[in-house]
Amino acid sequence: MSIKTTLNYSPNFNLKKRAKKDIKFIIFHYTGMKSEKIAIKRLTEIQSEVSSHYFIKKNGEIVTLVPDLYTAWHAGISYWKKFTNLNKNSIGIEIHNPGHQFGYKNFSKKQINSLVRLSNFLIKEYKINNKYILGHSDAAPLRKKDPGEKFPWEYLSKYKIGFWHKLNQKYLSSIRKQRVNNLDKKNTLKNIFKIGYSDFFKNKFTKEKKTALIIKAFQRRFRPKLVNGKIDKECLIIAKNLAN
Repeated sequence: MSIKTTLNYSPNFNLKKRAKKDIKFIIFHYTGMKSEKIAIKRLTEIQSEVSSHYFIKKNGEIVTLVPDLYTAWHAGISYWKKFTNLNKNSIGIEIHNPGHQFGYKNFSKKQINSLVRLSNFLIKEYKINNKYILGHSDAAPLRKKDPGEKFPWEYLSKYKIGFWHKLNQKYLSSIRKQRVNNLDKKNTLKNIFKIGYSDFFKNKFTKEKKTALIIKAFQRRFRPKLVNGKIDKECLIIAKNLAN
């Protein structure tokens, strides 16, 4: 099995080839740039020192930027569970979208259809665990927002791409914004870290700011209808469900 792509190789990768067994993650990004042309230029010019393995255009065309068995520079300082600096263990997929800075849009149907095909191929090829299919903000919550709250994680989970909770949406809507006590907040954070999120990042943020950004990353992924960095009963229930 193979995926049809066009080639536009980037120089931004490690020259040492990695073993197939080293690939354990897929990380989704949005480009966060005004146009595809600008995004591809940045991902393929040596001065930028950034790249990914694949780029998905708005029309669904898949572009190969870096071959799978080379480490592309897409995740930066990142953590998930016991893993650090995820570049060496991941395949990065950039999906064109102007992002939060330039008028964040819904991803096109053609993009998502291509993403399903590509992801299913990579999952099978490298035996990727569903819990190791991440957004950039999952692995770098203090720095990144992509692919953002409009990324269709729930839809993708129906194709066994990434994981999702098994809770009734009507029930979750009914408990949204309901306050929880301090013990529940601590248990929610404990479960968020159990899922895989990390607070190991070195930065100048206060503990409160750091916690709020991690909660926002969790919400963008699993509770996208309200991203406010505050733990409520809905977050409590979702985190508990996912951690078990």
